[in-house]
Amino acid sequence: MHFVNQVDIARPIATVFAYVPDFENVPAWNYAIDQTHKMSEGPVGVGTTYRQLRTLPAPSEEEFEATAFAPPGHVAINGVIGPFDAEMKYNLEPHENGTRLVNQVILRGRGLAGAVGQLGGSRIKSAVATNLKELKRILEAT
Repeated sequence: MHFVNQVDIARPIATVFAYVPDFENVPAWNYAIDQTHKMSEGPVGVGTTYRQLRTLPAPSEEEFEATAFAPPGHVAINGVIGPFDAEMKYNLEPHENGTRLVNQVILRGRGLAGAVGQLGGSRIKSAVATNLKELKRILEAT
């Protein structure tokens, strides 16, 4: 499953990039995540690893790694997200009075999740869009 969402944020690109790749912020803007912790030492960059606790659609523990990190415009992660092997890219570009964030998501279901994932693709895309709107709200309030 592959989908793309985007959101325009009325904040400078440097401000958005300072927040987004710090994935310990995810629980503030993703309603399905309870906790995210950086597991590796040092500053965030390629190879930084995270573990997070998901509450929805079912409790689970997930791990992912930053696979690209190019300030101020690109970060990507790969890992296990729910029942999926996931690749997510966050591309930032200047736009009007702020930043356009384009989020590309590729999910590959394992086992039965592959078939179920295809059926629920539009719901997952919608949930991600809701999370990005919350990210926008948080960043614009600061």
